[in-house]
This record gives sequence, C-alpha cells and structure tokens, in this order.
Amino acid sequence: MIDRAPDLPATVLVIDDNETNRYILSRWLQRAGHTVLTAATGEQGLARLDAGSAELPDIAIVDVRLPDMSGFEVSERVKTDPLTAHVPVIQISAAAISPDDHAEGLRRGADAYLDQPIDPGELLATVAATLRYARARQRAERLAQRLIALNRATLDVYSAVGFHSLAAAATGGAAAVLSCAASAVFLSPQAQAVHSMVAGHRSPLRVQLAHPDLLDQLSAHGLNQGTGVTIARIPQGQWRALLPSDHLSGDVALAMSRTKRGRPPICLAVPAEALRSADDEQLFQQLANASALALEALRTYNEEHALGLALQRSFLPKEMPTVPGIDLAFRYLPASEHAEIGGDFYEAVQTVNGLLLAIGDVVGHSVTAATVMGEVRHALRAYAIEGHSPHRILERLEILLGHSQPGITVTLCLVLVTPDERRLQIANAGHIPPLVIDPRTGPRYHTPHGPLLGLGLSHPEPTEVPVPPGTRLLMVTDGLVEVRNADLDDTLAEFRDAVASGPEDLEEMCDVLLARFGRPRSTRASPSGPGCSDSFPDGAASTSAFRCSSA
Repeated sequence: MIDRAPDLPATVLVIDDNETNRYILSRWLQRAGHTVLTAATGEQGLARLDAGSAELPDIAIVDVRLPDMSGFEVSERVKTDPLTAHVPVIQISAAAISPDDHAEGLRRGADAYLDQPIDPGELLATVAATLRYARARQRAERLAQRLIALNRATLDVYSAVGFHSLAAAATGGAAAVLSCAASAVFLSPQAQAVHSMVAGHRSPLRVQLAHPDLLDQLSAHGLNQGTGVTIARIPQGQWRALLPSDHLSGDVALAMSRTKRGRPPICLAVPAEALRSADDEQLFQQLANASALALEALRTYNEEHALGLALQRSFLPKEMPTVPGIDLAFRYLPASEHAEIGGDFYEAVQTVNGLLLAIGDVVGHSVTAATVMGEVRHALRAYAIEGHSPHRILERLEILLGHSQPGITVTLCLVLVTPDERRLQIANAGHIPPLVIDPRTGPRYHTPHGPLLGLGLSHPEPTEVPVPPGTRLLMVTDGLVEVRNADLDDTLAEFRDAVASGPEDLEEMCDVLLARFGRPRSTRASPSGPGCSDSFPDGAASTSAFRCSSA
C-alpha cells in the first residue's frame, strides 16, 4: 500500500459493458490527470483488481448492470477480500436509481452511488472526495501498524541481553517498522565496528566486522560529536564507498543517534525510498534513539559487570595449598557473559587439624552479596587457621553474620580432610550435599545438614565419614544442579550418575562436568571427587567453582 496525497492523480478502474460509457468516463478522468484501466465484465474487472496484477487500481467505478454479474456482487467481492478491501468503489447506474437501489449498493460495499446521466464535475468531485477519505484511512491504518511494529522493536532493543541480540533487535526492528531491508553499524565491546544486515522482517541476521573508522565517517553526515538523533540521505555511490559489502541498493536513509558525548553512535540504514512521509521519518528516529539508549545501557552494564566480576574474583583464593596425599582441582567460571554478580565462593585452608575444604553461597545476586561473600570467606579462613573445628567455625560465622550482616543468609559446607586418619568431618549449613565417591561402592551424597547461616539457629556436630584410599569428594553450588521447573532430587541423581561414569582424573572430571552441565540452560550436574565446588547462583548464568580432591 503506497501513501498518496489526497489530491494526487489516481489509477481508476472503469467496469462497464457499454463501450460508449467506458470511453466517455475514461476521457473525463484522463483530462483530470488520472490513469484509467477498463473492463467490460465483472470477471475482467475482478482480474484487474487481483493483488498479483501489475497495477492495482486506487479506485473502481462499477456499473450496476453487467453481463456476467451485478455491480453489487463485484463490490461485495472487492470488499470481502482483505487484499482489496481498501479499494474504494463508486457504483453508477442508469436503471437502478431508486433509493432502495442506492441502499443496496452502499450496503454491499459501495463507497458512493451515482445515477446516470452523470455530470462530469460531479463524477470528478465524487472521485476526489472518495479518494481523499480512502487515502486518509489507509495512512491511518498504515501508521497504526507501524506504531505497533515500533513498539515491538523498542521492547526488543530494551530487552536485548547482549550486543548480538541488540544488533538483531535494532536491525530487524527497522526492517519491521519500515517494511524493507535494513542495516546497522555500532561499536562492539571490543571497540570494533560491527555491521549487521537483514533482508527484511524476520529474515536471518548477517553480522560482519567493518572498518574501524566507519562510525566516525558516518557521524560526519550530520551528527558529528553531538548527541540526539539525525537522519541523513546518502547517495548510492557514497554509501558504496563507505560500506562496499552492504546489501542496500539505491540511495540510503541513515539515522544516527548518540546519548552521551564521547560515546560511539549507533547507525541504522534503510533504502531512502522507504521513508515516504514525515511519519516514517519520526518512526525511524524513535527507533534509532531507543536503540542508542539500549546500547548505552548495555555498554554501561557490561562495564559495571566486568568490574563486579573482577571484585568477586579478587575475594577468592589465588592458589590451592599443596597437601601430601590429597589432589585438588577446582573451577570457578561465569555461566555466561551476562552472569549476575553473586556470592558463590570456595576455600581450601591447611590447618593444624588437616585440610579444610569449604564451599558456600551468599543468598542473592548483587555487589552486596559479593562483598558479604568476601567478608565470610576471610573470617572463615581466620577461624580455620586458629584451629577451630568445622562445627565451631559455623557457630562463629553465625555470630558474625548476626552482628554485621543481619538479614543475610549463607549456605556453607565445610569438610575437614585428615589424610593420616583417613576420615572426613563434614558440617553442612544448608548447602547442596557433597558427593563422596568411594572407590568400592561408588558415589553417594552425604545428606545430613543443619540450617543456613544467618538464621540465628544452632548447628549440629559434624559427622565423620571414613575414606579408603582413592576416595574422591565433589562439592558444588546450587547453580550447577538446580534446574528451573525440575525436581532437585532428579537433577542430583543425574549429577551422581554422570560422576559414576566419568573419568577418574580430577581435572578431566571437572572439564567433563562443566562441558555437560556448566552451560546457561536447565543446568544439570554430575559430580566427582573430594572437593569439587561449583557456583551458578540460581542457575541464571553466574559464577561456578569446582574443587576436586583425591584422598
């Protein structure tokens, strides 16, 4: 559907079996500047109105008395076809001129009804009035559809969780709003110009790298170093010189938007012919501005998130202790680049009583959780070095949280490994149970546990577990074994079975578990070995830590 001004000439279809009438009507319309198509029967006229025809008329003038069907039926079929319902119809007749005929014609789809003989002035005025109303309605409908598309595109760019999804949302949004091919250029987190393209709405996205100076060259077409949004029209030759690999043909309309000085802009491009009205330009500007705001928010989040993860990692041990008779392996990885900052942590401390292994999770996802994690871990390490047993360490941490962090809860599992005595002391404060892998009987979860830290409740004495040579212990956080909409017992069983069939080597086992379960999906996990810990808080792309040891 093409927007036309109300007073522009139109393509008019005249359906009349009388050759003289067709000639006279055609001459009047042509003198007024209109293009005329003719048909002698109803079927011929409907064929001209077929959506697949080369030139779809803007308006139809239909005689009521036709040899194969009535003009009423022609009007009815035009109006009931969604592809032609927008075409206005003027009924004319020399015989059916009663008020009832007029009412029948209007009821069955006619937009106007004229009796013959017709005055040429009245005919042209009726055509102009009918076109004026029809074109206004078409513009309103088209604008409403594009506003809906803009709303969807805006929601998509604001909900983008990565730079690739932002490129898809912005480029695909421009294609959806303006019903055309589209391109976008913006700067990636790696300071590389990225060029994305779609051939149309719902078409697959193509992304490639562009020349590093491209954004500066595009900004020079009106935006320069300013903020806001600007639209520029770039001739085809200049556009090809800037982006030889782009798929847009002809002249290009380029929308450039920047929200902060010193930041690179985002640039959206469509064929210049796609902007057929001031409304189209405003929609294009709004989408470019929304994309720039979303890009800035995503860039800021990316920077803050990187700082948060660096802070979180700074609280963790730099290396594991070397203890005769015990092998250690660990992993601590983000579940995805959009992982939330969390409170997952692990520790291994050589004490006078043996090797203390710890894995825990401060409940919540925030920088606060990460800082509380650092406080708990350093206190835990201090209490362990003082020689306190796992049970006493939990009691002291309970007091510490109640005093300095009221309302914060922490899950924590402590395992004291005494290689000489071949036993483990396990004290679990509400954490995922550790998996003990006996070389003779296979893996089993150590299920006894006490309440979370931070509730002010007492903690039971640790339990002792004998460990023959070759025993392994696996400790994980909940993100590796919790799956949305799945029973935890089922995922723990799957995790255990994966460990039972996994490799003996601790490093290999850690890699196998991460490859199978450590992905941002319904995370399921399989354990192996004394001391394997993982942290994906709540399974939503966070940090993961493995520690596996062999006693």
